[in-house]
Amino acid sequence: MPFPSYATLRTEMVEPHVLQVTLNRPEVGNALNTQMGHDLYDVWTRLTEDPEDARCVVLTGAGDRIFCSGGDLKERNGMTREAWTRQHELFERMYWTLVDLPVPVIAAVNGHAYAGGFEMMLSCDFAYASSAARFALTEVTLGIMPGAGGTQNLPRAIGERRAKEILLTGKPVSAERALQWGIVNELCEPAQVLGHAMETARSIAANAPLSVRQIKKSVRYGGQMELRTAFRFEIEAYNHLIGTEDRLEGVAAFNEKRKAQFKGR
Repeated sequence: MPFPSYATLRTEMVEPHVLQVTLNRPEVGNALNTQMGHDLYDVWTRLTEDPEDARCVVLTGAGDRIFCSGGDLKERNGMTREAWTRQHELFERMYWTLVDLPVPVIAAVNGHAYAGGFEMMLSCDFAYASSAARFALTEVTLGIMPGAGGTQNLPRAIGERRAKEILLTGKPVSAERALQWGIVNELCEPAQVLGHAMETARSIAANAPLSVRQIKKSVRYGGQMELRTAFRFEIEAYNHLIGTEDRLEGVAAFNEKRKAQFKGR
C-alpha cells in the first residue's frame, strides 16, 4: 500500500501483509504534535477506507527509550484556547479512527508511554512492551485530564479501582505491574519487543482477513451490549463469512492437509 512521505512517521510494509507504523520524533520522545496528529489520522483513515494488502499493523516508536511521551507541551505552551480546541479535535478524530480501525493493531511499546502515548497504546488491540518501559497518565498533574479515551479504555482493561489509582495520582506504573494488571500482554527484553510483535502480526496476517475483521468488530461492539444482544450480533458477524471464498478455501485446505491461501474474499 503506497503511503505519502510523512513528516512525523515512518510507514513500511515489512512483510506482504504486515504494515509497520513508527512514531518518528525521537528527539522529543515521539511527542504528539499537530503534524503527527494529521499524519496518524491520514494513515488510519486510509486503512479504514481500503486496507488493501495490510492485514495487521504494528505500531511502535523510534528509538529505544520512549514509545510516546504524550502531547507536545512545547508546541502547546502559550497556545490559545481556540487553537488548543482545534488541535484536540484533530487528536480526537485520530484516536477514534484508530480505535474503530477494522485491521488489528498491535502496539510494540519500545519504551515509556505517558499521557497521550499511553492512551494511544490503550487504543490498540493489545500490546507487548519493553521490560524497561513505564506507563502513566500524567494529565492530572498538568491541570487537565485524559481526553483520548484514558478514563474509559483503562478501566475497561484493568478495572475501575486500579484505573482510578493511575488516573488520580498521575504516578508511573512499572512494566511488571502493567503486566500483572493486564495493561500489556507480555514483557520482552527491549531489543526483542518489535520482533515479538512482528511474530504475532505474522500469525494474524496468515489467517483469513475477513474472519479477523469480523472477530475484532464482534469483540468491540459486542462488549458494549447486554449479553443476549451481543450473542445475536456475533451470529450476524459469523453469517457474513459463510458465503466467502476464504471459508471454502479454509475447509478445503483442512481436508487436503495443506496450508490455506486466503485472499480476503
